[in-house]
Amino acid sequence: MSTIERIKCGNGNVYLVSEGENSILVDTCRESYRDAIIEKCKGKNVRLIILTHGHVDHVQNAAFLSQELNAPVAMHKGDYELIRDNWAEPMSAQRLLGKIILMLSKKSFERDKIEPFEPLVFLSDGDTLNEYGIPATVIELPGHTRGSIGIKVGETDVIVGDALMNMIYPAKSPLYGDKAQMEKSAAKISTMGEVMIHFGHGKLVKNRIW
Repeated sequence: MSTIERIKCGNGNVYLVSEGENSILVDTCRESYRDAIIEKCKGKNVRLIILTHGHVDHVQNAAFLSQELNAPVAMHKGDYELIRDNWAEPMSAQRLLGKIILMLSKKSFERDKIEPFEPLVFLSDGDTLNEYGIPATVIELPGHTRGSIGIKVGETDVIVGDALMNMIYPAKSPLYGDKAQMEKSAAKISTMGEVMIHFGHGKLVKNRIW
């Protein structure tokens, strides 16, 4: 059975998913947490680094960790432009929490740089990670960004990136590139039954109707 270790990086999360002698890393967080992530990955044989989407707080360490862990980077093609320019897809928000997060995100997009890297693997809905030794499946969850994805690990856990968030309370993503797609992705997660939801931001919870 796979294990999922949450590596807490400030208000963000990186996940180390392991099965036997193999592991994958989901997201890479910010530069200031790279040493903590490397420490957790020691002896874990990380074979792939997956990015749930292209925002800087999820990808800033991608180039560094790929080199240090000798692992290729994987993502959805829909977010390829975002790793070059986080402004490539405009974001919107309605609720107060979303507007606060959006304001902070805009400042981050302007301030924080992403070291260039080239994804070697592009993932789509239904792709399995069996070749990397992990019994998991890719789930497309567009809305927060065009190329947002999640990872369903076995039949018990789903890593959702920012398709959902648990910043103060668990909810649909309060900011998004496409609200209608975000709503559909949240509904898609709701149909997955009694699984544990692992967020890009916040602690895990049991699945519910989002």
